[in-house]
Amino acid sequence: MKALVIARTAVTLLLRDRSNIFFVFMLPMMLILVLGAAFGGGFEPRVGVLVGDAGPLAAGIAEGIEAIEGITYSEWDDADALVLAVERGGLDAAVLVPSDYDEVLARGERATIEYVSGPDASAQALRNTIESVLIEQGALLRAASLAVERTGVAHSEAVSSARTATEEVARIEVETSVVGDLNPFEQLGQFQLGAYTQLLLFVFLTSMTGSTALIESRRLGVSARMLATPTAARTILLGEGLGRLSVALLQGVFIMAGTALMFGVSWGDPLGAVAVLLVFSLGASGTAMLMGSTLKNAEQAGGIGVVLGIGLGALGGAMVPLMVMEIFSPTLYRIAHFTPHAWGIRAFETLIMRGGTIVDILPELGVLAGFAVVVYALGAWRLRVALTRP
Repeated sequence: MKALVIARTAVTLLLRDRSNIFFVFMLPMMLILVLGAAFGGGFEPRVGVLVGDAGPLAAGIAEGIEAIEGITYSEWDDADALVLAVERGGLDAAVLVPSDYDEVLARGERATIEYVSGPDASAQALRNTIESVLIEQGALLRAASLAVERTGVAHSEAVSSARTATEEVARIEVETSVVGDLNPFEQLGQFQLGAYTQLLLFVFLTSMTGSTALIESRRLGVSARMLATPTAARTILLGEGLGRLSVALLQGVFIMAGTALMFGVSWGDPLGAVAVLLVFSLGASGTAMLMGSTLKNAEQAGGIGVVLGIGLGALGGAMVPLMVMEIFSPTLYRIAHFTPHAWGIRAFETLIMRGGTIVDILPELGVLAGFAVVVYALGAWRLRVALTRP
């Protein structure tokens, strides 16, 4: 079928240009990696602890820190290397217990535990969490000191008795319940937010800049020569439309598969995710057809395509999350829904954050499909005029 040959030619031309390999495939993956590393969820503070052979009390501190949920714990045996790891960003905090910790406490003297971290607010919050372990042991040591003072027993024996008494005392149980909705971004993996927003941004941007190929085809007379052969205008229109769509889908599938394999990104219901990519790509490729059949030269299309692709992406929530817009600028949030990006993002958030299926995103798919029909109809009409105009 001639339409498929025309579409295959568009994809072949894309892959032959080595610069496209970087901008279409590599750059989106690099940005997703950078955004996930810098702002992604799933962060666990990394804490290094130096205890050595200080004794059972020091070991108890290490065990308490290791038992804290939500941190990555590691033991070190070199104080200089541990501090250097914090300075270089390999660790978020370090706890250094002196080698004579148990001996100093047994003599009734004050022992100093060092905490090393960066100056940011998260480090202070982490310090408060670690201090809770020290406070718990401090209560145990105060009870042991009182026993030594009153009865004259050995310090180690007093600590053991205090620990036994603490374990026998019924602990206060605290029940917690969540009121209201959880922050939906806490449910995202480290790279998920960047994955679906950059997917939509780059599929649309590549389609916009790819409209230059359609202009070049007209300028060089390729379209006119095809029309001079026994090829109907509708076949050329179908082939050019399929070509733009194939490029968008190829990039989208690469990003989805690549992020799933390399970064462990979950796209939710597979059928729903594929449907969102398909209808969004239809809208993006239809817009590219409209641009390619309206603008006069490739330079004009390239400049307008970049501005339009990035501008609509930023307005539609590909750079600032829609939920943030809704809180801080309800007007901007409403305006964002004049872009296909906002509806695509809403659909992906339903699939990924709320565990929805394709049924749950039918309204978003309907809007995206309506947008695709309008721009494809306008693009096909303008391209027919451009091809058949004397």
